[in-house]
Amino acid sequence: MEWRTKTLDVLFIFVLSFSYVLNQVSYSIPEEMATGSFVGNIVQDLGLDVKRLMTGKARVYTGGTTEYISLDKERGVLVIKEKIDRESLCGETTPCALHFQIIIETPMELFRVTVEITDINDNTPSFTNNVKRFEISESAIIGSKFVLEKAIDLDIGLNGLQSYSLNPTANFALKLENQADGSKKVDMVLQKSLDREQNEQLSLLLTAMDGGEPQMSGTMQIHITVLDANDNSPVFTKPIYNAKVMENSPKGTKLTTVSATDKDKGSNGDISYLISNSKHRLTELFQVDKKSGVIILIGDIDYEKAKHYQIDIEAVDNGGLSDSSKVIVDVVDTNDNRPYPNIVSKLESIYEDSPPNTVIAMLSITDPDSENNGEVECHLIDKIGIPFKIDSTMNGFYSVVTEVTLDREVASQYNITVTCSDRGVPSLSSSIILGLKISDINDNAPVFDSGSYEAFLVENNAPGISIFTMNARDADWNQNARVSFILEDSSLNGVPVSSYVSVSADSGVIHAVRSFDYEQIKDFQFRVKAQDGGSPPLSSNVSVKILIQDQNDNAPQVLYPVQTGGSLVAEMVPRSADVGYLVTKVVAVDVDSGQNAWLSYKLQKATDRALFEVGLQNGEIRTIRQVTDKDAVKQRLTVIVEDNGQPSRSATVIVNVAVADSFPEVLSEFTDFTHDKEYNDNLTFYLVLALAVVSFLFITCLVVIISVKIYRWRQSRILYHSSLPVIPYYPPRYSDTLGTGTLQPVYNYEVCRTTDSRKSDCKVGNAGSQNVLIMDPSSTGTMQRIQSEKSILDEPDSPLEVRSDTKF
Repeated sequence: MEWRTKTLDVLFIFVLSFSYVLNQVSYSIPEEMATGSFVGNIVQDLGLDVKRLMTGKARVYTGGTTEYISLDKERGVLVIKEKIDRESLCGETTPCALHFQIIIETPMELFRVTVEITDINDNTPSFTNNVKRFEISESAIIGSKFVLEKAIDLDIGLNGLQSYSLNPTANFALKLENQADGSKKVDMVLQKSLDREQNEQLSLLLTAMDGGEPQMSGTMQIHITVLDANDNSPVFTKPIYNAKVMENSPKGTKLTTVSATDKDKGSNGDISYLISNSKHRLTELFQVDKKSGVIILIGDIDYEKAKHYQIDIEAVDNGGLSDSSKVIVDVVDTNDNRPYPNIVSKLESIYEDSPPNTVIAMLSITDPDSENNGEVECHLIDKIGIPFKIDSTMNGFYSVVTEVTLDREVASQYNITVTCSDRGVPSLSSSIILGLKISDINDNAPVFDSGSYEAFLVENNAPGISIFTMNARDADWNQNARVSFILEDSSLNGVPVSSYVSVSADSGVIHAVRSFDYEQIKDFQFRVKAQDGGSPPLSSNVSVKILIQDQNDNAPQVLYPVQTGGSLVAEMVPRSADVGYLVTKVVAVDVDSGQNAWLSYKLQKATDRALFEVGLQNGEIRTIRQVTDKDAVKQRLTVIVEDNGQPSRSATVIVNVAVADSFPEVLSEFTDFTHDKEYNDNLTFYLVLALAVVSFLFITCLVVIISVKIYRWRQSRILYHSSLPVIPYYPPRYSDTLGTGTLQPVYNYEVCRTTDSRKSDCKVGNAGSQNVLIMDPSSTGTMQRIQSEKSILDEPDSPLEVRSDTKF
């Protein structure tokens, strides 16, 4: 742990010196740490606080790969979530690192974290085969090389394979040769001639050792059978062969051909080619023809998994002598991977008043291809000018932000299509659709469907009648779009407008509160406010004008000639008047308007209809023939005046005309006429008065008779139902006529009686009552009744009282 702490300190000083600027931080930990182990204090290293992690819903985003490290939001630290095996994670790739992001929302932030996984010595060097067998001729020359299998150690660096040893070393020695990939070629070199006759079988032990602490090793047994004479080893024409292959090439693709020669003749010169088992997967991907040396592809090649392969090829003759060469295979990348967008964080909805550059989504784009094939550009598919744009925040990350202020009334939701394309030929692309709902705010006032309203109402309407309905719409949604109608306070001639009309808050229907008279008010105006249900509410108002339509509810009024009851007015026509002589003109008006006030005049009755006519439109009375001496002096014309309403109303006027040349003649004629009229009027009045008096007297008598009958009936009922005993009152010195003795005390009884005498009660009162019965001593059983004021029976509605005073 001491070396890890020192390494972390140095790494932190180097990394954190610039990571705040780039919003990223790096850590280094060894592999195989236990679950829950501390990795780093992310809050301290990024300058955050724990509260920000909690409220921002901080989380680790790995882009779909295994999450080895998790975030403890309560402590603000990174801890091991799953044990990490560097060899499984990275293989031979160095350095081995985990790359992930810390996402914090509201507001949205992204921090890149890199955790390097360092190697520990947890793997032992091993050989694919535990035993290696050789058949070597005794004539093999000193210096002959025999290729040995290389050991495999999954660890890297000092913990990887470091050295080999061979025991015993009497006839052979090891020769190690460094290769380009960092590995070592292991050859066994003959340093002392073999003698089959002395030792036909040899056993050697090859040991591979790493440099870790503690050191680990692996061994392989080498068994050598000594043969007779094969004194020339195969020799490759090239020490290194180079080949290129396109990734995803079909199986059976020829890569290259290796070739070796052997100077021996016969069976000792026959060469076989084989692939050394240095790497497990090589024999699964490649195959070499034993006789021809042609190397073909037998597996699937993927550039994203491995960019280069080194194949060790052996050439072995029948005598057991061999040579080795290597083939370097370069994998050529093809554009076979589409860019893949991942949603790191996304908002489901946003308020329409959100400011520009509000982040609505953050995307991570991955393309495993290389160079141009892996360079990705993302853009939005513009559907009628969507108000969004996409920005590249860091390598492989994009943010979709608002470009302008949104308007829910223009669009309540958006489906934002993000398309990402690489620069390969042909280019590959993929798309992702982001759904976003726009939340409403109360930013629109109700709007009336008209700038002003004008309605007509026929006069004499019934109160409460509906005049018309106004409409207002609000472009907002839900409660913000709920419109209420309010009648604004105003007055007409000092009277509140609410006493004229009312408005329904929900429907906008205007009702008449009262009945209108066109002759009093012809039109009036008021204002109605439409208010929505938002907070705060928005409103607009509109002017409403109500026009009262006239109805033919007034009859014409005659202004001339004036009708008076006390005097008679007559028009004079001289007997010398010609045809068309203007006698007079009837003048009338109608307070209605329009055709209801158009008047026409007609002659209804006349003493002589052949003498006069009335103008239909002007009401002028003219003669229609020459006046003669035979025409009566007194002419009575009845003119009817009608309006043009439906139905029409009319008024009549009597015009008296005197046909005479002098006033005295007219006066004598019309005086009698007046007297007769007055006589008739007076007679009618007296008849009506007499009828009223007789009716009144009849009703009065009827009431009196009924009252008397009721009174008598009540008196009889009182006497019949009374059960009161008659209690005599004996005055002092009264002698008992029967001779039983003398009653000296004086008794005064008071009997109180209600209407029902059975419920009367008796009281003992004082002497000297006003109502007493006195018995004269000289009389024989006769009592004299003395009534001081009034008989009880004369008051049937009063209770009967009999008072008695008793003294002893």
